[in-house]
Amino acid sequence: MHDLMTIARKEFRGFFASPAAFLFLGVFLAVTLFVVFWGEAFFARNIADVRPLFEWMPVLLIFLIGALTMRSWSEERRSGTVESLLTSPVGPLPLIGGKFLAGMGLLALALAMTLPLPITVSFIGPLDWGPVIGGYVATLFLGAAYLSIGLFMSSRTDNPIVSLILTTLVCGIFYLLGSSLLTNLFGHQVAHFLEEIGTGSRFDSITRGVIDLRDLYYYVSITGVFLVLNRLSLERMRWAGNPPNRRHRGWTWVCALAIANFVVANAWLTPVSSARADITQSQMYSLSDATYHELNQLHEPLVIRGYFSDKTHPLLAPLVPRIRDLLQEYAIAGGKNVQVQFLDPTKDHDVEEQAASQYGIKPVPFQTASRYQSSVVNAYFNVVVSYGDQYQVLGFRDLIDVKSQSDNKLDVALKSPEYELTRTIHKLVSTYRAGDNAFASIDQPVTFHGYFSSEQKLPKELVQLKGNVTDILKDMAKGHEDKLSVQIEDPDANGGKLGDQLTEQYGYQPRIASLTDPQPFWFNMTLQSGDNVVPVPLPDTLDKAAMKRSIKSALQRLTPGVLKTVTVVAPQDPMARMRQMRGMPPQSQYQKLMTALKDNVRVKQSQLADGKVPAETDLLLVLAPQNLDDKQRFAIDQFLMRGGRIVMATSPFKVSAGRSLSMEKTKSGLEDWLARMGVTIQPKMVLDAQSSSLPVPVTRNVGGMNFREIQMVPYAPFPDLRGDELNPKHPVTRSLDQMTLGWASPITIDQKAMGDRNVTRLLESSPQTWTTDSTQAIPNMNQYPQLGFATHGEPKAQTLAVAIKGQFQSYYADRQSPLAQSADDKGNKNAKNAQGKKQADKPTFTSVIKQSPDSSRLVLIASNAFASDTMVNLVSQELGTVYTKPIDMVQNAIDWSLEDPGLLALRGQTQFARTLVPMDNNTQRFWEYLNYGLAALALLLVWLWRRSVRAGDRRRYQRILAEV
Repeated sequence: MHDLMTIARKEFRGFFASPAAFLFLGVFLAVTLFVVFWGEAFFARNIADVRPLFEWMPVLLIFLIGALTMRSWSEERRSGTVESLLTSPVGPLPLIGGKFLAGMGLLALALAMTLPLPITVSFIGPLDWGPVIGGYVATLFLGAAYLSIGLFMSSRTDNPIVSLILTTLVCGIFYLLGSSLLTNLFGHQVAHFLEEIGTGSRFDSITRGVIDLRDLYYYVSITGVFLVLNRLSLERMRWAGNPPNRRHRGWTWVCALAIANFVVANAWLTPVSSARADITQSQMYSLSDATYHELNQLHEPLVIRGYFSDKTHPLLAPLVPRIRDLLQEYAIAGGKNVQVQFLDPTKDHDVEEQAASQYGIKPVPFQTASRYQSSVVNAYFNVVVSYGDQYQVLGFRDLIDVKSQSDNKLDVALKSPEYELTRTIHKLVSTYRAGDNAFASIDQPVTFHGYFSSEQKLPKELVQLKGNVTDILKDMAKGHEDKLSVQIEDPDANGGKLGDQLTEQYGYQPRIASLTDPQPFWFNMTLQSGDNVVPVPLPDTLDKAAMKRSIKSALQRLTPGVLKTVTVVAPQDPMARMRQMRGMPPQSQYQKLMTALKDNVRVKQSQLADGKVPAETDLLLVLAPQNLDDKQRFAIDQFLMRGGRIVMATSPFKVSAGRSLSMEKTKSGLEDWLARMGVTIQPKMVLDAQSSSLPVPVTRNVGGMNFREIQMVPYAPFPDLRGDELNPKHPVTRSLDQMTLGWASPITIDQKAMGDRNVTRLLESSPQTWTTDSTQAIPNMNQYPQLGFATHGEPKAQTLAVAIKGQFQSYYADRQSPLAQSADDKGNKNAKNAQGKKQADKPTFTSVIKQSPDSSRLVLIASNAFASDTMVNLVSQELGTVYTKPIDMVQNAIDWSLEDPGLLALRGQTQFARTLVPMDNNTQRFWEYLNYGLAALALLLVWLWRRSVRAGDRRRYQRILAEV
């Protein structure tokens, strides 16, 4: 070991005895920084990672390592000193190991000098250090492999130039084997084999943040093979001029056996998939607890089929092995309940026919271009997940993210494959269970509580319905009678003691038929399983079928895993009638949100015009309400009072995006209701100095003439929220590292009205936030150079979204129900419709629930445009990729409100999700030039260090000479 370290120190000092080491370090830093800031346009990418630092490393190191090692042995051979070395007391192994360690030391020094780059990136964005660590580890192992190749090639010739060419050639071959230039010429199986033996493809696997023993050993095996060949090469120098003998053949066989062991161990490790470490911050490449939970809920076989063509688009081909590996992890985690199949429809006509007829899968034409021609390839890139009689198809649009870059370059990565697969499994299992008998999926017994007045007090329509309730329950529990018990009680009995208890505990009140028939009566129902109590709403039509649907809907809320129903209240398309006349469907302002919601829940749309929320509703999603009337407000209020969950996005400003942006003030109709709940949305708009940039029309004066042009400028009404501005402790915002909230208003909390309810801040603007009551939508940088808008008051952080849970007091606790029919309303019951037929009489039995149970939840986001297509499209234009953070937050809020946290931790984890903080051009130049300066400073410090070492050596030599 002493000899080894002595040789390593000598060789390392030898690098700095000439300008070679400084040239190596300088070129390494210069090329690296050029690639990051110029070649890959770091700030234009707008992603907080250092992927450009490592993306070209396998190619860059080929030339740098070749230049570093070309003189290692060839110079010794050319000068004739190799014979002295081989006959010295120091054996060949310390000589080889010393030169190898010296090269690794110089490479490690070069990598250490690039550390300022990821450190500065961490200051301007949410950098995930896992891929950074993986990149440095991969570079060291890759460098070790290249160094061993360079040392062997140098030992085979006395010409350094020939050594450089041979090293470059061999390392280049190893890189090209796994590169897309070669793998695109073959199908998946051959391409996968080539990637397994390519240095670049293995390198990419580690730099994504997954350290796999198989990848590390691959580089160790290359290093070992060429170091053994180096040892054999030196031994053959000793044999020069001697006839072959038994000892020579023995050396050859021993080296061949060692090389074979290094190579074969790769094949032995191939099936060992568990020896890996996912070091990404969110464990992006490992199955989460939510996935294991979903797989443990399976009672039927789950089949996952991957339909992939051998020939596909070059940007999609590298993603297929990653999807295959992920699906295999599902198969391992699910055991016998999960079956995974990989099929190529282009090679099997029966598979192609099944894919088309059973799942509606057809090949997608992709345009590709080579050096010689453009062509179109029809390829399959689909995953089908089936459970029981349910299935869902995931296409390439569901599985990949695309980011546009300069010069028409596209960056393609997997979106969030685990989330897509797990939420699909969750949806299929939930849908399958919803079709079964609900009692079969409930572990604990269910008690039906019917709180009914005596038949003398009940209207005649409810007397018959009361008799049907027991029959309905018995029919639904058939085969599971031991899980159902029925309790019918009269709240008026014993002096109304039970009625008082219901009012105090649940806020229930007696109903009345109408204002002309004010006789109060009780007709309330609940289902209880363990500690969970779910109200059974009275259906609109008082027939047996409607009552059964209402009970089934309530029962499913007690059933774990059943697909939930979200009722969406959103503004109607003003052109809806005209579109229908033309045979076109109405357009929604929330198409992207609706599409995403339908992947996880049942979506039902309603305007609440009858003053009631649909009975099957689990959660009410209220988006940009405008001028809601008393009945709509009553429906929202009473849904919350029944223990309902509401997610609401509203503010006093309405924005329209046509040829230009325009803004106007609007009333939601919920201002007083929200104040009763303890929150007030101020009639102002927030303007944040920390904002996203948007393409907006800007007026520019040139020579006395005004020109309007589109420019990408910081847009103050779009606060860019990061860090603690998104509550890191709350499940709704924990997985979101960034949020752009458009045209938002401040929220004020009235602690007195809030009472004992738990209120949590979800979103908050930066301290550099002003407010304005202006309806100006286009920034005027000439008049207001700071933000482009007029501001008022001192800047301070503003609350933009809150989550409230606990017991709410009804807005109608001291008001008359708007559903109570007057005598005049009843006088219209004989009115005829357009066909001259009498309309059916629908009696309305109404009451006011004055307070909610503790399970009620309200999430309030102070923006009318939140998650709208207008806002999502505007931010997507800036980023060059589809922006889904607002949609992710709405889905998180729904899951938290429904106490279904399974997918919360997975949502929003994509490669393009971590963006840089908003910066102007001057700030971007500062960070760029800072990295140039730090690189130069690092070179200067290394020079001073080596100068100090040389000075120390000189003083030591002088002392030795003085002693002699």
